[in-house]
Amino acid sequence: MTRLTARALIAVVFWPCLFFFWFLGPFVLFLLSTTSGEVCPLLETRAQFLAAANGTLPMLVVQNLIYAVPVVCLVLWNRLSPEPARARHVATCIKLFAVAVVIGAVWEYGSSLTCDGYGQPFFSPAWQMTSYLPIVSLLINIPLYILVFSLGRAYSTRDDITEDGVVHSSRDNA
Repeated sequence: MTRLTARALIAVVFWPCLFFFWFLGPFVLFLLSTTSGEVCPLLETRAQFLAAANGTLPMLVVQNLIYAVPVVCLVLWNRLSPEPARARHVATCIKLFAVAVVIGAVWEYGSSLTCDGYGQPFFSPAWQMTSYLPIVSLLINIPLYILVFSLGRAYSTRDDITEDGVVHSSRDNA
């Protein structure tokens, strides 16, 4: 299998995952991963709130594994076409993604724990501060999305075609 074919296959996975999971998925997965507002009034003890919040953890793990697919594609592309400048950008993407995952998990877990305000008497007021984490997450995710999109575009664009349209097959057949 040539590198060009492998890069094309990675692109087939990368672009749908990027647009569906990263741009549409947060809305769907956030609704699935937090304790619903209908359940909150039924919870009466600290143990019940902890059980409901801890019940969201498997969904958070699945969500973050799904979100990691575009970053894994970038790593695979970088292994196929190593370039020091791009490798630094991929490393930056990995770091930003790790920070975004942690902030997102704390936000979603915290919002499940406080259960839209019903759990405030049971837990530290610090959990209420998780309501500000979407702003921090947005400040991290915007550069992450831009960097991942630009790297994906650079990696999935054929670099064996010159500006005059001539294909140089010897460049990519390693």
